[in-house]
Amino acid sequence: MKRQLALAVTVLAAAGGATAQSNEELKARLDDALKTIQDLQGRVKALEQSRAAPAAAAPAAAASGAAQALQWGAPVVSVGTRAGDASVPDADKARLEVYGQVMLDSIYDFKRMNPDWNATLRPSQIPVVCPGSPGCGKNGDWIFSVRQSSLGLRSFIPTSWGLVKTDLSFDLFGSDGSTTIHWLNIWAELGMFGAGQTYSNFMDIDVFPNTIDYWGPSGMVFVRNPQLRITPWSKDGMGVAFALEAPNSALDTGKISDISPDFGAGFQAWNRLPDLTGAFRYDADWGHVKAAGILRQVGYQQTLAANGNPSGQKTGYGLNLTGTLKVFGKDQLNGGVVWGKAIASYMNDGGVDLAPNGNLSAAAVQSVGWLAYYNHWWSEQWSSTIGYSQHTQDNTDGQTASAFKRGSYGNLNVLYYPWKNVTTGLEFVWGELEQKSGQSATDYRLQFSTKVTF
Repeated sequence: MKRQLALAVTVLAAAGGATAQSNEELKARLDDALKTIQDLQGRVKALEQSRAAPAAAAPAAAASGAAQALQWGAPVVSVGTRAGDASVPDADKARLEVYGQVMLDSIYDFKRMNPDWNATLRPSQIPVVCPGSPGCGKNGDWIFSVRQSSLGLRSFIPTSWGLVKTDLSFDLFGSDGSTTIHWLNIWAELGMFGAGQTYSNFMDIDVFPNTIDYWGPSGMVFVRNPQLRITPWSKDGMGVAFALEAPNSALDTGKISDISPDFGAGFQAWNRLPDLTGAFRYDADWGHVKAAGILRQVGYQQTLAANGNPSGQKTGYGLNLTGTLKVFGKDQLNGGVVWGKAIASYMNDGGVDLAPNGNLSAAAVQSVGWLAYYNHWWSEQWSSTIGYSQHTQDNTDGQTASAFKRGSYGNLNVLYYPWKNVTTGLEFVWGELEQKSGQSATDYRLQFSTKVTF
């Protein structure tokens, strides 16, 4: 365009200086100038079109490539969706879901807790004998924690054998009291088969109450365990599942350590076989029930001896009955009872699997646990939960006076849901630890939490 303007000025200037020329000559010059301008305009237009063509072709090529990628099953990433959501785009393609929560706990502890666990209330971690127990000191402590925050990835991959589902997730509740990665689920399943780490087949996560304290009921079976699982039958709300799970023996050397501390310290777990678990579950409009059983072999060995002796194995077993009952509106009653020997490794808090008897020989320790909680909805935006739980062990004669005997736990809260993915509220949490000797200690706290899920 600048060239056209310059040329027009030149033409006008030439025209201004042509007064001495004839009209015919001036007309001829003007015609030539107009032809030159028209020619330049055509060239500029062609140049602009040639430059625009590659830019237009690029999006077209990109769109074609994207369509081809989708055709070949490229992953579709979604945030905050769920597998059962029919609105998920390209549900027949491999897809990845990102989920998690950002959560802040503000806690005032009126008494004391083992510092490594002060961001939650575990009855087994309440100091009883002071000085001498972790957490002894002055009463009263204010804690801020983001350790309940979590992040997870779920994938859904179509194959000729069916849909492969995976779940990889972690929170920040490191067991040493620090805000470090703590793996929750590392799981994959195809049809009736599953492998990795997830909730034990012996537990029922759906009876966990609507509370904001991290640890939860002491009398509940709760463990995420590496396992191989098969669900051979699932139909009409009923299902049966079996699993081989990672074994673990929680040992108490008791009076052996009093007699010989070094010798007692040499005893370690010895697990030769995986744990076998089986479960039956029935879901209905009124709620659900689940019956689960476990059979295991728990063992010990003396690692300070060249031959590993003394050593031995004991049989462990247990039965866990749980369920939920829908009552009025969205209200729900959660409950369960568990009994067994050498099952403390599967309990949510406290106890041991093996301990010495009166003859200082290994014995399987009996556990009884239960929980009862009521979840009430005042409205769509307000709810409350109240409940109580307890885990009790039948101590052996060979255990010392400080052995875990009973852990009790209770909650009462008021929660507010201002928006779909936001929860905030206040909770009172109480716990008590009782030892074999009869000595006990309590802890109670107020916890205010805010959680945003995605």
